[in-house]
Amino acid sequence: MATDKNFWTAAPTRDPKRGFRFRVMIPGIDTNYIWYAKKADKPQVSFSEASHSYLNHTYYWPGRAEWNEVSVTMVDPVEPSLAGNMAALVTAAGYVIPKNTNEMSTMSKAGSSEPLGVVIIEQIDEGGEILEQWRLNNAWVKELTFGELDYSSDDLTELTIKFRYDWATLGGTVADGPLPVPSPFLMTLRSAVSGDTISGHPRPLTTTPKRNLDL
Repeated sequence: MATDKNFWTAAPTRDPKRGFRFRVMIPGIDTNYIWYAKKADKPQVSFSEASHSYLNHTYYWPGRAEWNEVSVTMVDPVEPSLAGNMAALVTAAGYVIPKNTNEMSTMSKAGSSEPLGVVIIEQIDEGGEILEQWRLNNAWVKELTFGELDYSSDDLTELTIKFRYDWATLGGTVADGPLPVPSPFLMTLRSAVSGDTISGHPRPLTTTPKRNLDL
């Protein structure tokens, strides 16, 4: 007996995946920010190609894989300040403004990715169950955009983070692997920046976000 695999007839009352049901977790910053994600890219992978022509035909072979950069846009609250947390992460990565010619500190991949942790983007269903869980492996911050200020706008201030990473893995549920646990270094960094403790659970939206007209 044939099985009806048509979505609209086999499960007419089940919701498809929805673009607004998602959450972003960045272990290197305060867990409260899970509530503030506004927009996030899913990973994208492309493959280079090699070709060989013979007579009037061309043959192709897949080459190296390259994963695209992922951008996450978040609302920047007053406390804890996302801008402050990200600035601290950049400093922890080894970026130091040179004060003299004897300053020799430079950034490294380990220093950039380890404080950040494994960035996770989850798509969830109407009940909060995980449908997709993307993990960005060896991610580091390539670009930070701290938003803009505008007297004519009452929009919330946003901060955009662009991540570069080596590859992404896709899992269906949390059962595919444990969520990364912040290291003592990350807990110390978070406490120093936000003055908060790590409970493992995000707090409700009780803090005041920054506003573009507050300048």
